[in-house]
Amino acid sequence: MLRAGIVGLPNVGKSTLFNAVVANAKAQAANFPFCTIEPNVGVVAVPDPRLEVLAKISESAEIVPARVEFVDIAGLVEGASKGEGLGNQFLANIREVDAIVHVVRCFQNDDIIHVSGSIDPARDAEIINLELTLSDLAQVEKRLERARKQAKKDKEIQAEVDVLDKLLPVLNEGKTARTVDLTPEEELLIKPLGLLTRKPVIYATNVNEDDLATGNDYVEQVKAIAAAEGAEVVVISAQVESELIELPEEDRADFLESLGVEEGGLQSLIRATYELLGLQTYFTTGPKETRAWTIKAGMSAPQAAGVIHTDFERGFIRAETVSYQDLVDAGSMNGVKEKGQLRSEGKDYVVQEGDVMLFRFNV
Repeated sequence: MLRAGIVGLPNVGKSTLFNAVVANAKAQAANFPFCTIEPNVGVVAVPDPRLEVLAKISESAEIVPARVEFVDIAGLVEGASKGEGLGNQFLANIREVDAIVHVVRCFQNDDIIHVSGSIDPARDAEIINLELTLSDLAQVEKRLERARKQAKKDKEIQAEVDVLDKLLPVLNEGKTARTVDLTPEEELLIKPLGLLTRKPVIYATNVNEDDLATGNDYVEQVKAIAAAEGAEVVVISAQVESELIELPEEDRADFLESLGVEEGGLQSLIRATYELLGLQTYFTTGPKETRAWTIKAGMSAPQAAGVIHTDFERGFIRAETVSYQDLVDAGSMNGVKEKGQLRSEGKDYVVQEGDVMLFRFNV
């Protein structure tokens, strides 16, 4: 399951957003710093209208969407890496996530206190990024000290020491670990550290509903920062997301249309996360269930099968495959077969977005 950690200064709308995208979440959204005093974890279904269509074709008894886990941590302040505010204890909670959602306040509201006394997205983003960098610096220094001692007796550890020596001066300069070029082998060596500034970042610019469709000058500041980092930006309104939850499902599209947008913040966040991480979806469908599976783009058929179960990958024989659109156009799997569109793909096949697959394997 994809995991994303939500970070940001206090009172930028993190917990409001979390409550909204995770409808059953219990995060307390209150107008004072540190109202989130424990990490909140919520799992949300990935919206995908293709599931309903496939389930109807297969007359499936159940629909199982892909899922994303969001981890909401307390608002960080300057000095968090050294224990200020609620300290860096919360940073440990997001070391295992796949991506970081950095919520930045891009709205004016005199009724909602800003911890720094003014709205300045560039400054706010810099504070959080520096705290994450300082936390990573502490991790690298601690591990490097141990690794150097171990390398005297175990030469294989020297490779890890070499990577850490690459990272240390960069982090010392206040730059992120993302700015260091590493080989895939070097990446594996530092993976256990869970470096926060090595993770992909999505900036979620939180605006009022009037700016949701067009953005504003604050959003443009964040886009400039993201462009320099190779990060993604989504424009969201935590308040709009809160209002959406109160509406019946059938009224939500009209509400969003009235604001000049086609999708809600959850869809925008998930779409951006998938693009940033190079993820895609394939489907399995039948009378029992229609299910969405998340895989890395470029995965082979056996690797995709392994996402369901390792036995599927180990004993892979072939994958009976049809594109989503071909199945929809044919109206049934029998229709696909009659048109000769059901393909038998082998071990070298690279799974495509929207493939509908049935795996044949030896136990």
